[in-house]
Amino acid sequence: MGVGSVNPVRLGAVGYLNARPLTWALDRAPERWQIRYDVPSVCAALLHAGEVDLGLIPSIEYLSASDYRFVPGVGVGSRGPVASVALFSRVPVASIRRIAADTSSRTSVALLKVLCRHRFRIAPELVPHGPDLQAMLRGFDAALLIGDPALDADHAALGAQKVDLGEEWTAMTGLPFIYAAWAGRPGAVDDGDVAALQAAQVEGTASTDAIAEEYGAGDPAATARAAVYLRHNVRYGLGPEEAAGLQTFLDYAVEIGAAPRRRGLEFF
Repeated sequence: MGVGSVNPVRLGAVGYLNARPLTWALDRAPERWQIRYDVPSVCAALLHAGEVDLGLIPSIEYLSASDYRFVPGVGVGSRGPVASVALFSRVPVASIRRIAADTSSRTSVALLKVLCRHRFRIAPELVPHGPDLQAMLRGFDAALLIGDPALDADHAALGAQKVDLGEEWTAMTGLPFIYAAWAGRPGAVDDGDVAALQAAQVEGTASTDAIAEEYGAGDPAATARAAVYLRHNVRYGLGPEEAAGLQTFLDYAVEIGAAPRRRGLEFF
């Protein structure tokens, strides 16, 4: 569509803190980008329905269409602890039988299923549940939370342990994990748009102090936690190593039945 287009590029973007470095700069160019913010699953639904040109979608959603392409070099990932995708358990992991699962991202649910089978060696029942940790742990052995609810959860007060799924993935595979990336169909964006999205990531990752202050909203402790999270937990980019981790995850997702067919990675 490009900078000279009459209509802005329609984006479906995740409203979580971890995605903010990708959208921080885009918000200041409304003539070029029309952004709708929501949870990851809704961003994916908007893309599938053709209501946005690009979606910052959970990585597993790439397999939902045969023609999706990723924006090269741009992604939300981790290599080691991510802090915001976690299993909270009130029993030892080996004893987990039922998990209340926040289904805001199919990627996180699929990652949990992969880890349950291949790392934890358990086969629990996963039941969809709203992201309320206290309510989740009231009726289940464990709970899956993602995004800001996972960051903010006071699990210790509830007597629960926190199992970081990003850390467990890298321990199992030796690879980074990509939670979300910009994706769309061929022709959705041009080379200028791709370059602008890549530049926005560079600007956003250089602006983590300002983003943390925005998130903290005057609370120094929340601001400090956000700054540590953005600097040390989340990794931004989608280079060769991240692509290898992403392809490995997608192949696992097909193997466990969470996605229909294998696909190699394709980019704009």
